[in-house]
Amino acid sequence: MEGFGFASEVSVRFAETDAQGVVHHAVYLVWFEQTRVEYLARFDGGYPALQAQGIEALTLETYVRHLRPARFPDRVRVNCRCLDLRGSRFKYEYAVEREDELLAEGWTTHACVDAASFQPTRVPNWLRDAIEAAEQ
Repeated sequence: MEGFGFASEVSVRFAETDAQGVVHHAVYLVWFEQTRVEYLARFDGGYPALQAQGIEALTLETYVRHLRPARFPDRVRVNCRCLDLRGSRFKYEYAVEREDELLAEGWTTHACVDAASFQPTRVPNWLRDAIEAAEQ
């Protein structure tokens, strides 16, 4: 998908579907998180490296727009990009597709905080630089 430099593949599990046989709406947020963690893993240890520095990345907002249903046993691709790194905050955008069909799109916003005090702290320079390079 154009504009996205990273994606993860997901196999829809039967347990992720609702009574209508459609992937439950909340599952998309799980897929977003899975992809986000994989996205970060490419950069100097990813999320565990942040935690080792005493930093947590809190989720502030989530949004999903559902366009078409995914069903068991579809294989879907969750595209991800990180934008708007400002101070402690950053935003991920996602596009979920099956082959070339857009199923859902959404975003999450986050903030880095000190793990002990939960006070905002800037995104570390090493991570900011890695993300900016990856998104160019």
